[in-house]
Amino acid sequence: MATGLVTASAGNMAQGVAWAARELGVPCTVIAPDHAPETKVAAIERLGGRVIKEPFDRWWHVIEDSRYEGVDGLFLHPVENEDVMAGNGTIGLEILEDLPDPDAVLIPWGGGGLTVGIASAIKAQRPSVKIYAVEQETAAPLNATLEAGSPQEIEYQHSFIDGAGARALLPKMWALGEPLLDGAYRVSVDETAAAIRMLAERTRVIAEGAGGLAPAAALSGRAGEGKIVCIVS
Repeated sequence: MATGLVTASAGNMAQGVAWAARELGVPCTVIAPDHAPETKVAAIERLGGRVIKEPFDRWWHVIEDSRYEGVDGLFLHPVENEDVMAGNGTIGLEILEDLPDPDAVLIPWGGGGLTVGIASAIKAQRPSVKIYAVEQETAAPLNATLEAGSPQEIEYQHSFIDGAGARALLPKMWALGEPLLDGAYRVSVDETAAAIRMLAERTRVIAEGAGGLAPAAALSGRAGEGKIVCIVS
């Protein structure tokens, strides 16, 4: 760890790693896709992180390989790291603490770490709660995989929803996620934008693109009625 921390992230995980590296007094290097918003890049740099931008396909290979050639340091996987998933699981515990009997929980699916963490905690205590993943229709490999019954690779189309979406599933996350999920939904970019606008106007919550996916699915009625929890990531 003395050589530093390394991660691959569009910005959110990266900010956490940069903060941790600063606290530990070690360098931090973040491999980001070239479409990462400058606001996130600036936040990483304010925390002392060094950002290296790569084209999306190259960035995705870094996630698949869990390494970036030429940069030394401990690689903290943004999705597959079990400690990260355990941390995400505390969100599930907090949900049940505030609402012991939800009917369904909707979670944005990027790489799957957030979904698996939250779903594991909720299903362990309330197996009857339905867990649905939500993707944007321009980057929805999970939906394609569930429909085909086997891992699928899709054509990835970039949108303003930069914090979620990929061209394929990581095998480990498919193995972990499949038994926890009750289904998945696709939402359009326009539906997501409308949900973000609603959150700002009615709740004064300013959400990023990925944060609008779950509310978009809920507002569309896809998840049915009842006590629906949306993760605004």
